[in-house]
Amino acid sequence: MINYDVIIIGGGAAGFFAAINIAEFNPDLKVCILERGKEGLQKVRISGGGRCNVTHAEFIPSELVLNYPRGEKELLGPFHQFMTGDTIEWFAKRDVELKIEDDGRMFPITNSSRTIIDCFLNEAKKYKIKVLYNHSVKSIQKEENYWELETSQGNFCSEKLLITTGSNTKIWKLLEGLGHTISQPVPSLFTFDIKDQRIKDIPGVVAQNVEIKVIGTDLWSEGPLLVTHVGLSAPAILKLSAFGALELSMHNYQFKIEVNFIRQSFDDCLDDLKQLKHELTKKTVYKSKQFDLPKRLWHKLVLASNMNKYTCWADMNKSQLENLASQLTQAVFKVDGKSTFKEEFVTAGGVNLKEINFKTFESKLHNNLYFAGEVINVDAVTGGFNFQNAWTGAYIAARSISK
Repeated sequence: MINYDVIIIGGGAAGFFAAINIAEFNPDLKVCILERGKEGLQKVRISGGGRCNVTHAEFIPSELVLNYPRGEKELLGPFHQFMTGDTIEWFAKRDVELKIEDDGRMFPITNSSRTIIDCFLNEAKKYKIKVLYNHSVKSIQKEENYWELETSQGNFCSEKLLITTGSNTKIWKLLEGLGHTISQPVPSLFTFDIKDQRIKDIPGVVAQNVEIKVIGTDLWSEGPLLVTHVGLSAPAILKLSAFGALELSMHNYQFKIEVNFIRQSFDDCLDDLKQLKHELTKKTVYKSKQFDLPKRLWHKLVLASNMNKYTCWADMNKSQLENLASQLTQAVFKVDGKSTFKEEFVTAGGVNLKEINFKTFESKLHNNLYFAGEVINVDAVTGGFNFQNAWTGAYIAARSISK
């Protein structure tokens, strides 16, 4: 039996962040990270296309929490203790400078996730934190005043235990054995699979400012929309997938969406088209795109409105005008499945939030059992928000553990 003061299960972002803070708060504590894989920090490595989307440039807690479909209410207090500005300062103290991109996402100025990984590994080495790879945890037992763990490489015990394993069904099963309730995990942050002539053969096209509704629900979102090889993606879709994770799962990812490509009402759009009919009489509709839409998307929507490439504005009949207005403001697409967003995989689900003390991130059921990151039922939209949840939870848990 190997003894430590603190054992952290999970060698990911939250695990390393917590371990480093514990060691800094209380250098006398012996800290160990148990990682089931042959190397850790894999989610850091692939985040942001290999650049690591560390956080998001939102500095008001009440605004930041709006990006969390699950956890909005619970994270408000923690974000007042540690949030974006603290994250930036934490990395700056370790000579890692972050930059803000136009959409608010924040990355290391090196544009490489390796910068963040090296920072964590160097700090862990500096504070003599023991990191054990290929240690898959098989059982967790509470024995009076300490925790006993059985792993694939031997047994360990510690006074305090922090779980940072993310969406790990095996760990969730062990936590259920300790009496914790696990909210059923379902995918979040996914793209929509759509086969439709209107978006066929135009992958890479982006409509910058659309509004999307899931028909038959209260779900809606707005923002950029990207046409992909298999359907639709980008923030407008990803926000829908996150906030609608549970409901869309219940529909088995078979549903219809309505897209307003130009953020106008049908009537206002129809009035604009009638005006264009008088102004552009001799020009073809196909070649005179409007409403700042990408040219290839405009072409598709015109052809879907019962016109051809040679239809002139002056020749448009009432039906064609209404069809085009409908395609622009209320185009219906049938979603038939989902695809993972890039290499990133986020789930809605985890330890029930009512069973956690968010002042310390400690279990309400067991003393000296803590959680941080996506192991709890918190998830966010894309853009660095999931990492910010990890940093905040890990920091607060570390502060409590080190006392």
